[in-house]
Amino acid sequence: MTIVSLARFQFAMTTVFHFFFVPFSIGTALAVAIMETLYVTTKNEMYKKMTKFWGNIFLLSFAVGVVTGIIQEFQFGMNWSDYSRFVGDIFGAPLAVEALLAFFAESTFLGLWIFTWDKMKPKIHALFIWLVVLASMTSAFWILAANSFMQHPVGYTIKNGRAQMNDFGALLTNPQVWMEFSHVIAAAITMGGVIVAGLSAFQLLRKKVDIKSFYQKSMRIGLLITLLGSVAVMAAGDVQMKYLIKEQPMKFAATEGNYKDTGDPAAWTLVAWDNTREHKQVFGIEIPYMLSILAYDKPTGSLKGMDTINKELEAEYGSDKSYYPPVNTLFWSFRIMAGFGVLMFLMGALGLILTRKKKPILYKHRWMLWIMGLCTFTPFMANTAGWFITELGRYPWTVYGLYTIKQSVSPNVSVTSLLISNTVYFLLFSGLALTMIFLVIRELKKGPDYEERQLEKDASMSVDPFDKGAFNE
Repeated sequence: MTIVSLARFQFAMTTVFHFFFVPFSIGTALAVAIMETLYVTTKNEMYKKMTKFWGNIFLLSFAVGVVTGIIQEFQFGMNWSDYSRFVGDIFGAPLAVEALLAFFAESTFLGLWIFTWDKMKPKIHALFIWLVVLASMTSAFWILAANSFMQHPVGYTIKNGRAQMNDFGALLTNPQVWMEFSHVIAAAITMGGVIVAGLSAFQLLRKKVDIKSFYQKSMRIGLLITLLGSVAVMAAGDVQMKYLIKEQPMKFAATEGNYKDTGDPAAWTLVAWDNTREHKQVFGIEIPYMLSILAYDKPTGSLKGMDTINKELEAEYGSDKSYYPPVNTLFWSFRIMAGFGVLMFLMGALGLILTRKKKPILYKHRWMLWIMGLCTFTPFMANTAGWFITELGRYPWTVYGLYTIKQSVSPNVSVTSLLISNTVYFLLFSGLALTMIFLVIRELKKGPDYEERQLEKDASMSVDPFDKGAFNE
């Protein structure tokens, strides 16, 4: 256990846990906005109940996301101070805009949405939640603008050993940011749909569900969002991976497990395991032509392997370091991400077919509902695998081609302090996760009629002291 490895583990832990809730809140906010829009346009009270019920789930994810985001910011200064100094002049502007404009707007409109039920016209109230969605996506854009600089640095000069911004516009027009943004937002939309559909399936599995139509309609909305989002994810992911062939060829080669240059046409490796010390593949099952089709949209074309790319990087940046990333992690992360992406697409497409009015087969089979319910966890795993590829794939850099991981770690941290902080963060995140799960389950058990039942209960318990019956014994 070295300082670098412990600091990297802490960064991974805080980032992964925080990113559980970023797409969760963006996606469920969009689903809630759609439900409230349906209420405004149809005047159907069931859609209003949906908005409030799923809105409570969204609020829980938003709250936990804020807490985990604060922790992530804290560990930047604690463990990565040299990195913060290097990119501070670049990151200052986008992160300030994110905090002072996007997040402020998101929080403000969210507060208005929470506290103005029945106090504003329905259209105005629905506008608030749409503004929350827009602000949350804008917030994600500014964060990804900073992350994209780490992947593809633009608009900077190096002065006194630090990167200084000289073109803010270049930061915004960086092709990397738009590819990341489209991919992340599409994944968030998909996640919102999967969560609504999956949790609805769990509710329909309960024997004492009195309002099955509520969850059936919720599931249909969730499945439609899932289908549209998953198609967008696959399109955005395809464009982004093709972009990597030119901009980060080592990352692309690692996700495919290719140490040697491929032939023409290039075969795609379905499953494999690599000996990362000796830089060779132990075994693999290949599908002919497939990699050429995926990379170039045609059954011809070859690609560079990691050995060739490593020599090119040594010539450009020096031979004092290895440029091979953790190949097995990247290889399998890509397949987990892509596999669950296809699964969510099938969930949306088949789910809509199996829940149509003429033949709602899915509702009649508990095993189908169980599969639908268990799919709730798939976007969490897919998003995590995707971020593993994004962050681990540019090893050994924190800022690609400019600053390494070893250069980035704080000089004053120790193994002991990192062990303590890692333990504290792990326990804190575990507590937050258990609390989140407990509160979501509690909301599900309450059901969409909980508010009405409470009002009826309060009304039955209240006694008018001036009523004649109050004086009767």
